[in-house]
Amino acid sequence: MAEVHKTAVVDKNAEIASDVKIGPFAIIEENVVIQSGSSIGSGALIAKGTRLGKNVKIHHGAVIGTIPQDLKFGGEETIFEIGDNSEVREYSVLNRGTKDREKSSIGKNCFLMAYSHVAHDCIVGDNVILANGVQLGGHVTIGDYVIIGGLTAVHQFSLIGQHAFIGGGFRVVQDVPPYVLAGGEPLSYKGLNVVGLRRRGFSTETIRTLQRCYRLLYRSKMNVSQAVEKINEELEITREVKSVLEFIEKSNRGMIR
Repeated sequence: MAEVHKTAVVDKNAEIASDVKIGPFAIIEENVVIQSGSSIGSGALIAKGTRLGKNVKIHHGAVIGTIPQDLKFGGEETIFEIGDNSEVREYSVLNRGTKDREKSSIGKNCFLMAYSHVAHDCIVGDNVILANGVQLGGHVTIGDYVIIGGLTAVHQFSLIGQHAFIGGGFRVVQDVPPYVLAGGEPLSYKGLNVVGLRRRGFSTETIRTLQRCYRLLYRSKMNVSQAVEKINEELEITREVKSVLEFIEKSNRGMIR
């Protein structure tokens, strides 16, 4: 049987694994699923429609799965998913989806620091770190292994590619392509995320190919279409280069410069 503090309020219809721990004054609403090994801190709210994977840690005062802050929301039944081994720190607020995507989600092994916000219809990949006070607008999509520095705001509908690193205290108002470092005001390309890629086992050859790819995109004085044509002509289209080209194709807000 789950370890539930006597002051916690748990809806009888919530599905909670037998080894889950629920702290003082926590609230678990109906239509919630919490899988094995997870823990809910004191004063946290796990709202209707939340789905927590295995070994998820929710800290004091966090609010998970509440209705979207979106005037178009019509009360439709949607969900918020958090993958296995993810951790949400104090006073973060994570809103479930609207009829557009029908859910918001955070992947596996993610770490959301205090006061972070994930708005409606956001899709956050695996192994993502959002530092203190990161604010995601609605419909943001973030790839795997992204790190975003503290107090950075991300405009609604923005895309952030996998393995990107964005510095703290900035505004993301255009799409950030994969594997890059981004910073400054306005936010701009600062180079390849070499340190992060090396830590994750990318080969020297792969890193050099990506550097050549981004030199064509950002240092050649060609426009994006011309740079893409040159990349296809001059570079081996590895899996990583292909992911850059696919990102360019689906970017609607335009990429950072």
